[in-house]
Amino acid sequence: MDKPQIIEIDEDIADKSSDVDMAENAGKIKTNTAAAAELKGDEQKTKQSTQNKSKAKKVLKPEASIPRGQPKSNRPWKTPKQKFSKIKKTINRLTFEKKMELRNEMRYIKEKSKEIKEQRKEAAVQRHQRRVENAERRLANERRSEVVQVIKNPAKLKRMKKKQMRMIEKRDLSQVKVV
Repeated sequence: MDKPQIIEIDEDIADKSSDVDMAENAGKIKTNTAAAAELKGDEQKTKQSTQNKSKAKKVLKPEASIPRGQPKSNRPWKTPKQKFSKIKKTINRLTFEKKMELRNEMRYIKEKSKEIKEQRKEAAVQRHQRRVENAERRLANERRSEVVQVIKNPAKLKRMKKKQMRMIEKRDLSQVKVV
């Protein structure tokens, strides 16, 4: 009998080959059970080594630790662009409780401002009303204190000059005391 062949499998080839290829290789070499067992042990070792390599490959340095030189555009204030998936749209999102607190606070402020506006409006209306009442009272007092002279002869009116005519006013005799 020929000596069993021991096949050394490169790690690169082990990555590319499928489990079916491994089974075919094992079937050809089964002439010697010891050699087959050794081959299976080698396969397991190669699988473990490839798994360790793949795990080691996954650990990458973060981009922040890479030193950056002067940009070509000579604009150092420009920051390197990020992926859109990395950009956070809302950085400091408020919690529900804080939102409710802010809403209640805004409601309270709006109510107070409405009350203040209503008070100002009411005060303005009262001032206007008082001013009107005072003007009416003043006018009534003036009328009561007037000295009235009734013109009985209408011919006097025709003889009067313009300035004198401007001084004459008509009054209701029922409300005026004639002296």
